[in-house]
Formats: sequence, C-alpha cells, structure tokens
Amino acid sequence: MTSIEKLKFLKEDQVRSLANEFGTPLFVYSEKEIEQKCDDTLAFPNAFGLQVRYAMKANPNSNILQIMKKKGILIDASSEHEVLRALHFGFKPESIMLTSQEFPKAFEEFIGKGVKFNACSLRQLEAFGKAFPGKSVSIRFNPGLGSGHTKKTDVGGVTSSFGIWHEKLPEVKAIVEKYKIVVEKVHTHIGSGSDPEVWKAVAKYTLEYAEAFPTVTVVSLGGGYKVGRMEDEKSTDLQKIGAPVKPQFEEFAAKHGRKLILEIEPGTYLIALCGALLTTVDDLVDTGSKGFRFMKLDAGMDSNTRPSLYGARHPLVTVKKDGSTPKSNVDYVVVGHCCESGDVFTQKEGGEPMTRLMGEAEIGDYVVMEAVGAYCSSMSTKNYNSFPETAEVLLRKNGEGKLIRKKEPVLEIFRNEILVVE
Repeated sequence: MTSIEKLKFLKEDQVRSLANEFGTPLFVYSEKEIEQKCDDTLAFPNAFGLQVRYAMKANPNSNILQIMKKKGILIDASSEHEVLRALHFGFKPESIMLTSQEFPKAFEEFIGKGVKFNACSLRQLEAFGKAFPGKSVSIRFNPGLGSGHTKKTDVGGVTSSFGIWHEKLPEVKAIVEKYKIVVEKVHTHIGSGSDPEVWKAVAKYTLEYAEAFPTVTVVSLGGGYKVGRMEDEKSTDLQKIGAPVKPQFEEFAAKHGRKLILEIEPGTYLIALCGALLTTVDDLVDTGSKGFRFMKLDAGMDSNTRPSLYGARHPLVTVKKDGSTPKSNVDYVVVGHCCESGDVFTQKEGGEPMTRLMGEAEIGDYVVMEAVGAYCSSMSTKNYNSFPETAEVLLRKNGEGKLIRKKEPVLEIFRNEILVVE
C-alpha cells in the first residue's frame, strides 16, 4: 500500500490559519528551511575554496533573493531580465553571472558595469571578444554527458543545445587567442539527475578544459542536484557527491600548480523543499464504477506547470478545514482549475492520469502541495483562463506569515491591456 505523504514544514493549524488570513491558492515559503539549505550548500566539499551561485530562475522572489544575499550566495542569471532584477534588489554587478541561451541586448552595458559573462556558444564568445578584447570571461562547455530524470531536464549530451560542444575546443582557443581573452572560468552543467558517476566524470572533463586555459582560476560544475519530493524519492547527498571531486582538484593542483576554486550553481536544491502550495478542494466528481474519482483544486497548471510539463510528482496532503482527521484514505485523480485536459497534478509523463492515495476530503477542505519552492511560481502564467497570479507568503522563523507577493486582480490585467491598446 502506498504511504500517505506528510506535511514537510507546516503544521495543520498553520495551514488553516494561513489559508484563512491570505486565502487560497497560496504559496508559502519557510525562511528557516531556506537558510538551512543555504548552509548545506556552503558546506559542499572543496579543496581550495567554494563559490555558491543561486540559479535564480528557480524562484526570483525578492525576499528569497535577500535571504541568499545575506548568506553570501552569488547569482546565476539566465536572462538579462534576471540581471536587472538582481541588480534592483541589491546584488553587486560582480556577484552576478549571466548564462543566457538568448544573446542579451544589453550585453555591453551589463559587462561594462561589472556583471560577469558566461559564453554559451561560439557566437557569444566571438561577440564578447569583439566588444571586450583582453577582458575576463567564463566559457560553458557541453561535455557530451548528461543526467536527468527526463530528457527535458537533461542539459548535457548530443540532445542538448546548452554550451559549446566539447569537440569545438580548438575553435574556442582560436577565438580566445584572436581577441586575447582571459578565460577565468570554465563551466559545465549536466542536468537534474545527479548520477554520482556521471557527475564525477564530468568533473574530470571540466578540469581538462581548465588545463587548456592557464588563466582559469574557477571551475564551475553547475547544479542539478536531485531533490526527492516524494517519500519514495531520494535527494542528492551533497557531501557524498562532492567527496570524490575534491581529490580531483587536489591532483590538478599537484600537477599544474593551480589551486582552483570550485563553483556550484544549485537552484532546485536551495528552494524546492522550502515551499508549499495551499489549495482548497473546489469539487469532487467521478466517472462511474469503472472510472476515476476526481478531486478538483482551486489551483492549476497556472500555478504549477511541472506535472503537465514533466509528469513531475508532488506530495499532496489533505488537511481538514474543521480540524478533524480524514475518516479514510481514497484514491483520487487530482486536477486543477484550468479548462484544459492536461491540467492534471497526478499524471504520468505523456499525460495519462494516475491516482494518488490521500486522506478523504470534502469540498472546502485544504490540500497542501509540497516541494513547490522551485520552478513553480517562477514558471507560472497569468493569462490562461485569466486567472490572477498566485499570492506568496514567507513564513518567518517566529511562525508569522508575511505577504511577499499579492494576488494581482484580474482588473489590473485588463487595465494594462487597455493602456497598451491606447
């Protein structure tokens, strides 16, 4: 029998009080849990120093960014818009690394201010050389290996467009020499699978790229540490995965006389388990004795698109509104409020619905969707069905909830459209 998932950091009375005060759907983030995850990553095994960058695409809420900044964590920005957001909320330009698929339009302005640039293609590297000959740059390589629970979360190997293909190293060297560029960092990132053996192999290859450029002082091995959201899933042990890499840096130093700083770029690991989505059961329907029992929530793929996009699983916990305990356990197909057949929270990759064993619920009860701190609010939409963006609350260490992003009224969306038309 499948085990019933449990609340991770909230207590049932907090669920009821937060839902009553702020309404649902509601994202809740734990300040205490975020700080602990920061401490965990800052303790990553290293030989000669460590830099931790937060992949802010995971969740760019300003309050979360402020916690990261206080902990001394740097920023990995995936677009020029994320650079602007990080600058706006007080990060120094030199603490921000821009690693972008799309070549940034404000490229020269950002670099001129001191933002660090990670060239992800030959075109980007050539453009950097032309604009900033003799300046320092980071280069991202595709090492030919990847690791992810689906191809959609695998960002290395022949199926991935991320980074410069490793066999193009001679072309990279030619551009570097042409513009006298100082390569200060080499970077790889393989995906979200965190296979220890693959990660160890990629570390070996990345150090070989560092060997090719005598000016390199930092080696970034990216992020992608697997987070077990469900009870039957395991999370990456940072100490375990980092232990075999540390000697590789020591061996490199002994051989080449360079003590390289290790850099990691976690996003999911830092924030995923620190967030919960509070929802209300809006309806309960069924499709007969040979069909399914459906639980309809007042949130959907507009708040969390991961189940529809990846077939991702999130813990779903029934919390009775009246404070009682569910009388029994029931298999539900849990669906969202969007008028879309793919808006199913319990589905396989590919869209086939599957049931989830949960505490029996009535209309008006609450369901807490756990492990939604990363790539949920940040990937949410506000146009489909014209649902407003889901509000966000930071649960402080004293247990109080602080509203950190309000629900945008639909009227405001319409007003913005009118202004655009005029």
